[in-house]
Amino acid sequence: MDLSTAKWRKSSRSTGQGQCVELAVSDERAAVRDSKNPGGGVLLVPLVAIRTLLHRL
Repeated sequence: MDLSTAKWRKSSRSTGQGQCVELAVSDERAAVRDSKNPGGGVLLVPLVAIRTLLHRL
């Protein structure tokens, strides 16, 4: 997944207190990162897994 042009999104429920994650989505995968450290590590997850998680919340 090429993250150089990824459109990162932060939750609308973010409180601005620095405890947020950001999500970028492609056709098959989702990337998750810490909003406080955007240059740090990224977790790549199959898109179906993210959809299942969000559906169950």
